[in-house]
Order: sequence, then structure tokens, then C-alpha cells
Amino acid sequence: MRIGLLTEGGYPYVSGEAGLWCDRLVRGLEQHEFDLYAISRSESEEAEGWVPLPPQVGRVRTAPLWESVDDHIVYGRRARRRFAECYGELATALCTAGPGNPSAGPERETEGQSALEADRFASALYGLAELARDEGGLPTALRSETAVRALERACRAPGAHRSAREARVPDLLTVTARLERALRPLSLDWYEDDDLGSVDLCHAASGGTAALPGLLARHFCDVPLLVTEYGVRLRTHYLTEPDSSPAIRSLLAAFHGRLAAETYRRAAVITPGNTHARRWQERCGADRAKLRTVHPGMDAAPFAEAGESPECADPQTLVWVGRVEPAKDLVSLLHAFAEIRRAEPGSRLRIVGAPSGPEGAAYLIHCKALAAQLFPDEADGPHAVGRNPVSFEEAGGPELPSRADAYASGALVVLSSVVEGFPAGLVEAMFCGRATVSTDVGAVVEAIGGTGLVVPPRNPRALAEACVALLRDPERRARLGAAARARALELFTVEQNITAFHGIYLEILSRTPARRVLLDDTGEPLPFGVPAEAHVPGRWSDPTARVAARGGPGTARSGPGWAVEAEAARPKTSVAASEGAAR
Repeated sequence: MRIGLLTEGGYPYVSGEAGLWCDRLVRGLEQHEFDLYAISRSESEEAEGWVPLPPQVGRVRTAPLWESVDDHIVYGRRARRRFAECYGELATALCTAGPGNPSAGPERETEGQSALEADRFASALYGLAELARDEGGLPTALRSETAVRALERACRAPGAHRSAREARVPDLLTVTARLERALRPLSLDWYEDDDLGSVDLCHAASGGTAALPGLLARHFCDVPLLVTEYGVRLRTHYLTEPDSSPAIRSLLAAFHGRLAAETYRRAAVITPGNTHARRWQERCGADRAKLRTVHPGMDAAPFAEAGESPECADPQTLVWVGRVEPAKDLVSLLHAFAEIRRAEPGSRLRIVGAPSGPEGAAYLIHCKALAAQLFPDEADGPHAVGRNPVSFEEAGGPELPSRADAYASGALVVLSSVVEGFPAGLVEAMFCGRATVSTDVGAVVEAIGGTGLVVPPRNPRALAEACVALLRDPERRARLGAAARARALELFTVEQNITAFHGIYLEILSRTPARRVLLDDTGEPLPFGVPAEAHVPGRWSDPTARVAARGGPGTARSGPGWAVEAEAARPKTSVAASEGAAR
């Protein structure tokens, strides 16, 4: 089977989101061939280079989203009219109130109106793609005055939602530029029969822009599309750029919402990484029959030693591990630890992690100042050196060489986040056999099941009470830790992830009709020209492996329609045997 793996800002680049997951998937499914189609987000990402690629990767094609593109293409009058019509329809779909728009307010679309606007968006999107294919590209046209004026007309038209009507010229220019970048994959030359059209399946490693080439491959070449989302791109958009004007946020949210709905509608199968992502996808219109929850696979080997020796942990130490940023709510954790210290004076808190960007660095300084204020350095005696019960550390040093050592140093792992997707750090703690106390955000409850304690977010008192309860009950701590390790090894390993996707690949291909019709000498379709078993890995054309087809040579002569049904019900045989039966 030949898979076209679509990524954005990730694999095969060294520093990219979901890069490690993609690498494990490609290496684990070595029986298949992979072609990589990667969209890069920044110049620095490309400068860092690629990870070493396994031999099953046959082709790598890349395209940047970060650089300005001037295609120097001058449209004729007919092409300009086509562009104005398609872009105007696209803008109208974005300015109409609907579920994909957070500012729709009481103006809700009916089911029929929603389907109409979804069809309008899809027709405009594929119309622009066909124009780009005919004329050689779209970037100049998408940045032109024609695009800005089309967006302005849509914002001022009757029926446009309030935020769109309030858009000013700077807002329109910003939205036009952002749409040009998001629609840049329409101008790529990836959609020919010898490129993406030659793969058996497109697998988008995320939604949004990464899935757009898969939509076009399906539109132009009927290639089935599989979409995997471990972090829903639409949710990410809602959480970013809070300082933008309401018009910009509203129009871009409408675009991402419409694109997500179209992606889910056209995908053969959608694989969310957890129930939290699945709810987002259902809210955006994903059909439940297409959804298959596949938890992200994580390597359990680095945490095996800590998981097999839980007695080595300090029974009075709590550990927090992760990226330091405001969403992790370390302030609440520090206030909770103040109450824990009053109940258990010998307890200690280790905060292990590096800041995430300038905002994270400022937040770390604030947390250190708060810890110094809440817990003045205290000495155990008149001749001892005072120390703070809260320590801020980073994995990789002499005391904590790895994240596994950080988890192993404490008897209890704490998560205090107010925003969380899939809690990978919590799963790592489960691999280490540690009891956990977590806030009820994102997919936390789904991850831990009944193997840890869960409290409301931004509630230091509840967090403190749960931690004290486990610190005072070592037997309960041990039971929860053992159950957590067993659950993690059953659900969240690399092996289960690879096995799940292998089955999904075969499921999609088993119900996908052959796209390459082979003709005989008379010009008629050749029966069994591309048999179903051709998609099954292995050397099926070896003469020594031939098996007689059930039913004998007369099976295929009973009529073409009946022969196709018989082939689907027949056990897997060799290609040579099937072709012999067809003759």
C-alpha cells in the first residue's frame, strides 16, 4: 500500500509538532510505502533540516507557508472573472452567520441553510483550486485588490453577521493576507496522476491547512482521505490571538470552521486522539460513523525502570513536570502546596520544566517570587542550612538526567492545568507507576480512568485535600500507581497506535473502488485488473504461492456484476490466480 502522509509544521523536520508520532508510524508500518508531503511554517524550521528517514519513504515534497510568493501570473479577463466569482462566494460563506462562527449569536442557521452554506464554501474552494490548476497559481490573485473588494462586499451585504459588518480596511487587509497563506496549498503542483494521484490513501497528520492537499487529491483524483487530529486545529485557533479585533477573529474562525466541516465531510475516516477532540469534531459536523478514537502512542521503554521500582520514591515529595506557561496554573499549585505543608510539614514540591517562550519565562519568574514569599527558607536546626521546600528544576541536569528520573523522585505526580489537550505528561507518570492528582480539563479523565484523583481546576483547596489524602495513605497510593501503569501499557503504547492505523488503512482500502481502470484489446474494462488482494502486503505473484480460486475458471464468465461480488467474497488469492480466472 502506498500512503501519502500530509503534514504541516512537523515531520520530516527536526523541530515540528507531531513529528515523533509520524516517525514512529512510518517506521512501525514498514510493510507499506510512504510519500511525504510537508508544509513548513518558518524559515528556521527548514534550516534545522530533516530527521533521518527510513527506507520505506519513497518521496518527500515540501512547500513553505512562511515566505512571500510572487508567481508573476497575469490573468486574462475570463480568469479574472472566474476568480472574482469564486472568491466572492468564499467570502460570502465566511460572512454568513453559522455554527462555524463564534459570533453568530442568536442568528443560528437552520439545517438547510447550514448545508447550503457548506456547499457554497466547498464549491468556491474547489473552484479556486481548478482555477489555480488551469492558470498555474493563485498567490498574486489572493493578495489583489479584487480579493479585498470581494471580501468587503461580502461583509457589507445583507445577511452578514454583525462582526463582519464592523470590519474596517485594516481588518480586511489582515484577513485577506491570512486567507492567502491558508489557501496557498491550492497553488501547489502536487495533484497530478503521477504525484498525489498515484497514492492509495492520503493520511493528513492534522486538520486545517495540512488536510487541504488531501481534499484536493480526493477532488481531482478520487484518493480516499484519512484525517488524524490529536489537537483540533479549530480549537487552537480559538485559543490564539486574543488581541485581534472581533472582525478578524470572527472571519478567520468562520474560515477554519468551514474548512474543518468540509474536511470531515469528505474524509473516509477521522481519528481523534481522545474523546475531548472527538466532541469538537462532532460539534463541527463530523459524522459519528466515521470517527475512530486512536490514542497517541508513546514509548514506554524509558519509564520501565521507574515503573518497576515504585518503592524508590520519596514518600513526602510531590512532582510537577511539564512546560512552564500560564495555562499550567502553577500559581494555584503553589497556593495548594501551602495548605499541604500545613497538614504535612515534611512535604516537598519539585517543579520540573523549562519555560515556553517569553511569556513562559516571565511566568516562571513570577512563580519563583511567589514561592519565595509563601515558603521562606527554613532550616531543620540551628546549625543547618535553610532551604525552600519548593524547587524549580529542569530535566537533563545531574540530579534529574531525564523525565523518568523526575517522575521517579516523587511518590505523587500533580497536574494543575486550566487548559489541556491530551495529557502526555500524565501518561508518562502512569508508565512510571505513580499515583496522580489532576484537574478535570481536556482529556485528563479519559486518560487516567479510575486510576487517579481528579479535582476542579483553579481550586487550590480541593487540590490540597486530594494530595494530603494520598500522602497519608501509602497503600492506596501504591494501588493507584499499579493500576495506572497497567492502564497506560494497555492503551497508550506505540504498538497499539500502529496496530490501529494498520487496521484502518486496510478498512479504507477494502471499501475503496479501484481508481485505475485497465482496458483489454477491445477497449473494455478488464475484470480483476486491479484485484483487492493487490493492496495486501507480501509477494503474492510468486508462482510457488499460487492458490486455486474458488469456483473455477467459469466464475468470471457469469457476468461482470456478479463477478465483482464474487471477488469480494472470495478468500485472498494470488494476483496471477485471479487474472487466470478472469480470462
